[in-house]
Amino acid sequence: MDFLDLAKKRYSVRKFSDRPVEEEKLGKILEAGRLAPTACNNQPQKIIVINEKASLEKVKKCTRYGFGAPAVLLVCYDKSSSWKRSCDGKDMGCVDAAIVTSHMMLEAADLGLGGTWVGSFDPKAVRLEFSLPENIVPVAFFPVGYPAGDAVPSGNHSSRKAIGETVSYNDF
Repeated sequence: MDFLDLAKKRYSVRKFSDRPVEEEKLGKILEAGRLAPTACNNQPQKIIVINEKASLEKVKKCTRYGFGAPAVLLVCYDKSSSWKRSCDGKDMGCVDAAIVTSHMMLEAADLGLGGTWVGSFDPKAVRLEFSLPENIVPVAFFPVGYPAGDAVPSGNHSSRKAIGETVSYNDF
């Protein structure tokens, strides 16, 4: 599929069927994340695959936005290995995790799966429920699975600003 067609087709799925995600497809999604560019290629991402009933129950203690997905990827980064900008020390781990998640989201869509970025969660609960060490920073949950038969994009999914509102050339 053409990339722009894929980008247009993908939407945030918030209702999933109970059909499990095949290991092969999950592997492809994780490989897309592994191949994603990161600052200085440090690859600080740490991804926890959550696809067993007990672990999926833990997700519910951290966020109400699991949407009944049969698998959830908890995307984190290791702040001890992420690149920091030399001029101000800005940690780029969160950016790296965002790039990784975006790659996985697009691969899921290409495989006929759906997902949605979930940034609304309790970081303390995530740290506790998934026994994250201090150096691991949670960035997003990514519920993934087959969209339910009646899953639809949100009402404003197709609403996009004109390119001139978001892009300028050579100055601001």
